[in-house]
Amino acid sequence: MTASVFIDGEAGTTGLQIRERLAPRADIALVQIPADQRKDPAARREAFAAADVAILCLPDAAAVDAVALAESLPVRIIDASSAHRVHSDWAFGFPELSAAARVQIGAAKYVSNPGCYPTGAIALLAPLVGAGLVAPDAALTINAVSGYSGGGKSLIAEFEEGSAGQHFVYGLDHKHKHIPEIVRSAGLTRRPIFVPSVGSFAQGMVVQIPLHLPAGQRVDQLTEALAAHYAGARFVTVVSPEAIGVRINPERLNGTNRMELSVHPGPDGDRVVLVATLDNLGKGASGAAVQNLNIMLGLDEGEGL
Repeated sequence: MTASVFIDGEAGTTGLQIRERLAPRADIALVQIPADQRKDPAARREAFAAADVAILCLPDAAAVDAVALAESLPVRIIDASSAHRVHSDWAFGFPELSAAARVQIGAAKYVSNPGCYPTGAIALLAPLVGAGLVAPDAALTINAVSGYSGGGKSLIAEFEEGSAGQHFVYGLDHKHKHIPEIVRSAGLTRRPIFVPSVGSFAQGMVVQIPLHLPAGQRVDQLTEALAAHYAGARFVTVVSPEAIGVRINPERLNGTNRMELSVHPGPDGDRVVLVATLDNLGKGASGAAVQNLNIMLGLDEGEGL
């Protein structure tokens, strides 16, 4: 049985990589409209009507408008923007979060794809908060570096023309749009300090969370809790610090839907750095959208990945 899929915003970075993953598949028929009609509401509504599932690869405001445009239609929607990630009517598209999350994604009309930075942060924190190893009100700092492709067309242009420099830190106003998503899905009650950065490479990401361990807590408890949570997961793996190495390359998982988590202890065992490595356009965007699509269609979640 073939499912019809419309990628609204297929010319953007995320949309292009979703299309690359779906185009070769015999079980997917892509619904497309001419390039000169991609902003035409009538043409887009017709495409929504022809699709079983639509994937929105649009800025937040445009994604909200797209949902309104398709509201009366039976089409199911995956939104890759951040517009609906804390919306109560939308399933959060991180199936590894819990068994209930996977069921919700499979049954949902509306699924919000997680952000790239939050995918790493939530993957590290949610199991530890759930196991009582990190307090929901802990004072947390999340540091991260991403490839510039996550910043959209304008930032990509800056790096490609050489005007952006080699690396910069941002989000220092403590208002980054990913913070509410991290708080909600990681089970936190206190906002973390989230300070991301962008490097002069196109794709890839490392998310780091330093922790001081309370008296009596062991490093292996953190590793064991993560390993237990992700046991059997297809795309999320807990690896040893030795397997990662002393230098972590943010590009090491590029082109995949994989994410690796690791716990790096200090010499005295009283502190650690939690690390998530992923492709910001793979498990952090396009790959995750395809995984969610597969689950929504009742297919093997690894199809096309």
